Parts: sequence; structure tokens; C-alpha cells
Amino acid sequence: MTTPSIGTVFTPAHDPTRLPAAARAAESAGLDEFWLWEDCFSHGGLTTAAVALASTSRIRVGLGLMPAPLRNVALTAMEVASLHRLFPGRFLPGVGHGVQRWMEQVGSRAASPMTLLDEYHSTLRALLAGEEVTVDGRFVRLDAVRLQYPVPGAPLMVGGEGPKTLRFAASHADGTLLSAALTDDRLRAACAEVRGAASTDDHPIVAPRLVAVGPGAADRLRAEASRWGFESADEIAVAGDAGEVAAKFARLGEMGITSVLAHPTDDEPDLEGWTAVIGEAAAQLR
Repeated sequence: MTTPSIGTVFTPAHDPTRLPAAARAAESAGLDEFWLWEDCFSHGGLTTAAVALASTSRIRVGLGLMPAPLRNVALTAMEVASLHRLFPGRFLPGVGHGVQRWMEQVGSRAASPMTLLDEYHSTLRALLAGEEVTVDGRFVRLDAVRLQYPVPGAPLMVGGEGPKTLRFAASHADGTLLSAALTDDRLRAACAEVRGAASTDDHPIVAPRLVAVGPGAADRLRAEASRWGFESADEIAVAGDAGEVAAKFARLGEMGITSVLAHPTDDEPDLEGWTAVIGEAAAQLR
């Protein structure tokens, strides 16, 4: 059995002014990770990651994920390297395709998302490693670019849910970030896809799970599941006290997930109190 690391997600449904307090609450609760989403057209992922890192001293801060079509790869390398240097060992960035509808809205949708991701990921890794990079790809083009302050060995994750993307993440990235709205069956299938393609047995797999606690938790989950297009929340969420949350997270660990991220509902009324319950669940798993 894998005992997963436990973290929370600060989603774009919550005003960014609440971010510093939420990050500190996660750290105070003894959690391992604090993750941010970069959804168009909401929080800026690298901006909020910098705030979360500066607001805390220990907890790892993940960014899942930066859409490859949206950011020039050299700029991404500059920003990611800066955060790695300023907060060594605490930043967990991820890249991926982005939501194609949003990429279409901003005029950045790629004709071949997998080709773009391959070119982008390999170029970004080379830049972070300190190499001088010249590339003339289908989507990525650089001419003798080298970072002044590289970070060799910096972790770089890839997120997605399709089989091709999962196999790419497993074989090329330092970890795989799964989508939030996956049923247990789809999570098992995704873990099997990743494990089958991973080059190491300890390849990290990060998966969010919708969680509600306290009075009205089941009602909030039903409403959230409906917004996500599900008739029931049973297969994508957990409601209850810290013990019930811990039991569910342990079962996710048995699937091979190495980091479970508690995902609040959009209308969570007490984010700090919710975080404290997640911390209690994490303590029961240790």
C-alpha cells in the first residue's frame, strides 16, 4: 500500500485575496502540499504560486498546470527557474495542453496538442538544466537561448487525462497530474496507464478528490457534481468527518496515487476550517 502525501487545492472559485491565509492554513494543518490551478481567465498560476510560497515556509506548492499554448517557453523557463531558486525544493510546476476551448478563445490553440507538448516539455527541461537551446520545431522555436540562472534537476510535471498524454507524462516527466473529475474506475485506469509507461516504480501520481465536511456537506457535493456534469457525487467525492476522509484517501493510495489533493466545493463556507479537517485526516494516515 502507498501512503499518499496529502494536500489541498486553492481553486479559482475562491478570490485570490484569500490565498495567503489559505496557504498558511494548509501549512499549519501539517499538510504536505498546496496546489493551485491556472484556469482561464482567473488566477495567474505563477503569480499565485509566488504568493503561496512567500506566505509559507515549509509546504510544497504545486501549479497544475501551465497551458503550453498560452506561454512562450523561454518566459516559462525564466519564471519557473526564479521560483525554484527563491524557494528551493518547494515548487512543483506542471505543464499540459490546457483546455482547448480556452486556447481557442485566446488564439493559441495548437493543431497538434501532443506535438506542441513534446516540443515544449523537452525545450523547457533543457533550459532549466542550463543548456543553450536552439530549436526549430513545428510550434517551438528558439535561437541560442540559455538561462542566466538555471536550476538543473528541477522537477517538472505533466498533467492530462487522455491515454497518450498519460503515457507521455509517465515516460518523460517527473510526475503525472491527473484531472479532478475522474471517477474511481477512471482513476484506476489512469494509474494503470501511468504505471505501465513509467520508467521508475516510484513515479509520482497526483490526483485531486472533491471533499466536503460539516453540515450540508452532502448537499454541497451534489450541487458541485451537477455543475461538473455528474448525476451523483458518489464516485468523484467524499463527504464526512476526518476519519471518513482519511479512509477514502487511503483507498486512493492503494490505487497507486502518491499525492491526494483535497478539492473544496466552489461554495465551501469555511475554507480554513475545511483545511483543518483535511489536516486531521492526513494525521490519521501517518
